[in-house]
Amino acid sequence: MAVDQPTHAAATPAGDQSRIHDIGYRGYDGPRLGRAYARRSLYSQSLRGAYGLGRSVKSKVLPMLLFAVMCVPAAIMVAVAVATKAHELPVSYTRYAIIMQAVISLYIASQAPQAVSRDLRFKTVPLYFSRPIETADYVRAKFAALASALFVLTAGPLLVMYAGALLSKMDFAHQTKEFAQGLVSVALLSLLFAGIGLVIAAFTPRRGFGIAAVIAVLTISYGAVSTLQAIASTQDSDSAIPWIGLFSPITLIDGVQSAFLGGSSAFPGGVGPSRGEGVVYVLVVLGLTAACYGLLNRRYQKVGL
Repeated sequence: MAVDQPTHAAATPAGDQSRIHDIGYRGYDGPRLGRAYARRSLYSQSLRGAYGLGRSVKSKVLPMLLFAVMCVPAAIMVAVAVATKAHELPVSYTRYAIIMQAVISLYIASQAPQAVSRDLRFKTVPLYFSRPIETADYVRAKFAALASALFVLTAGPLLVMYAGALLSKMDFAHQTKEFAQGLVSVALLSLLFAGIGLVIAAFTPRRGFGIAAVIAVLTISYGAVSTLQAIASTQDSDSAIPWIGLFSPITLIDGVQSAFLGGSSAFPGGVGPSRGEGVVYVLVVLGLTAACYGLLNRRYQKVGL
């Protein structure tokens, strides 16, 4: 027996199916925080990122491990000094960063690409500039964040040494003076290394290439300069040794601190720059840092277009 099928109403015209939904979007009537707030936020996030804070556990391993590697030898020296009741630390504050340069180079090589390469790779740089932030704001925030992270890495061990020296009752005035000189030295190192690392990393969106390039520039330049200085020393050309030191970042810092901060020079034969030559070293450090900042500005002006 046939079953009558219900007769459906005629299809509703497409125009009658449209609806307007109120999903709660509202206008913003609060304060506009502007460029300064954006710059501070970018700085704080970049600084946190340099130690993996706010990121995955995997991202924290290397920077935290390198920070520990920087601090452990300082703690051991303090323990030995306290146990032996020494009147001086075995390594001066200004020498410590020079001795640990390999760890510093590895840190800057790993974190400089992390600071800028991802923005280049995922093409998010123009999104920053779509807000009330300019190229100079982005560059300043990234530069300051990486320099601050590097300063924490290099000043942390000095603080451990200073605290240990005071606990072992070494001369307060002498230790404070040397500690302050060490802080000035690592501050210059942080600015210079951050600038060099960011410039190199900003020219490749591939993090691996950036890491390899930064390591190559820092290690090859130091190796070449050290070799040339050793050759000059064997040829009794001691006057050329300080000038050769101008061509490597780590020897630049070594020259500045041996000329003005009471540090002992790691140059062959301990032949560091004189005060006059030290002025040239300071000018080169400041000029190279400013040049790195200028190159970053020009790079991001092109990227942000």
